[in-house]
Amino acid sequence: MTIKEILDSPEKVNFNIDTLGECSVDSPITVPFYVEDGERTIINHDLASVKQSALNNGFIPSFEKAGPHRKIFHDPAWSRAAIVTCGGLCPGLNDVIKGLVQTLWFDYGVRHIFGVRYGLEGLVPAYGHEPLILTPEVVDDIHELGGTILGSSRGGQDTKTIVNTLAHLNINMLFTIGGDGTLRAARDIAEEIHRRKLAISVVGVPKTIDNDLAFIGRSFGFETAVYETGRVISCAHVEAKGASHGIGLVKLMGRDSGFIAAYAAIANSVVNLCLIPEMSFTLEGEHGVLTALDRRFGIGKTHAVIVVAEGAGQDLMVGEEKRDASGNILKKDIGTFLKEKIEEHYREKKQPVSVKYFDPSYTIRSVPARGSDAIHCTLLAKNAVHAAMAGRTNCVVGKCADVYMLVPIALATVERQKVDTDSALWQAVVDVTRQAEYMGYEPLVRG
Repeated sequence: MTIKEILDSPEKVNFNIDTLGECSVDSPITVPFYVEDGERTIINHDLASVKQSALNNGFIPSFEKAGPHRKIFHDPAWSRAAIVTCGGLCPGLNDVIKGLVQTLWFDYGVRHIFGVRYGLEGLVPAYGHEPLILTPEVVDDIHELGGTILGSSRGGQDTKTIVNTLAHLNINMLFTIGGDGTLRAARDIAEEIHRRKLAISVVGVPKTIDNDLAFIGRSFGFETAVYETGRVISCAHVEAKGASHGIGLVKLMGRDSGFIAAYAAIANSVVNLCLIPEMSFTLEGEHGVLTALDRRFGIGKTHAVIVVAEGAGQDLMVGEEKRDASGNILKKDIGTFLKEKIEEHYREKKQPVSVKYFDPSYTIRSVPARGSDAIHCTLLAKNAVHAAMAGRTNCVVGKCADVYMLVPIALATVERQKVDTDSALWQAVVDVTRQAEYMGYEPLVRG
């Protein structure tokens, strides 16, 4: 099913979280509030949509509220936890690791916490990656560092071997920090655990710098990524203005979803064209990118700044389809492609142009989390631990309308979240850049 189909027919979908059994252990933590059984948060907070769903289906889609429970499933004295980071780097990974360790150690008194090295490879003995023993002292200042102290990797590992390792180490809680590929692997692990009737919680913390997971709200690292684009786009603007017919071309992350490019264009209002995977475009013709540049230069502008998401314009390029170790389609390089086509276009017109190309992807994803992004990492981690201790499994922590919630992995990975080009967000991009005018979708306003 798609996200739309799920929301249109929620009665056909299981929104409940799998549990390992009855919670009969008194929680060691004392807080002013606990999550009571049956507490849920509504997914869609638009009143008209909620009323329509109730009228049509007699059912309002909701998720279990995250947070600490009075009674928990796992006895902390006998608990052993493992933490793994997978996939590409992202700001905030170390913040999440630190949050998990501190919550396990200080809130619940769990004293055996293993850091799995180099992704799920670390749970396959043949790779020989020894786990890192995690304590509050080990993670004390890791939030100041980019990347992950555990290392990461891509690629599918044998699920049965992973579960064998968890059982051998007497692990009863596995925290997986990763994107859709990692979460699918976590789902397979949880299902294998269920088949073997083992009491192991598998809880995910969603990591996708592209902000493209369904139903989990804003993902950690995204805000920092948008913040970091500011310096790059400013530099591209300076370079573009430094030459007659100067063009600053910036390629940002966004394999299938253009959220970083869209937010960056709004946050840095010197961008003149924003190109994302959700928006089809051509090079030439009435609505082409090259025609848009001609129009901008034609009204007396001497420079232009273009932001393009890495997954945009893939249909314009030819070549064999390739995949990475996780099975993701490797995108063809739209950045260098556009640079070459722009230079070729103006060379044929015998018009001088200076194109400065910026690809800051690895720089951006390697920095530490900033501001409220770092806070979000900690709260995601804390709620992941609360869920695991309460015996929840095969789920991922999300956030909806400032409420943290638990989402079944199957729903979080149903399809990628996309920029809606009919939304207020995209309209804001169009308004700020004026690209509808440049690309010939409405009369050009001069001056």
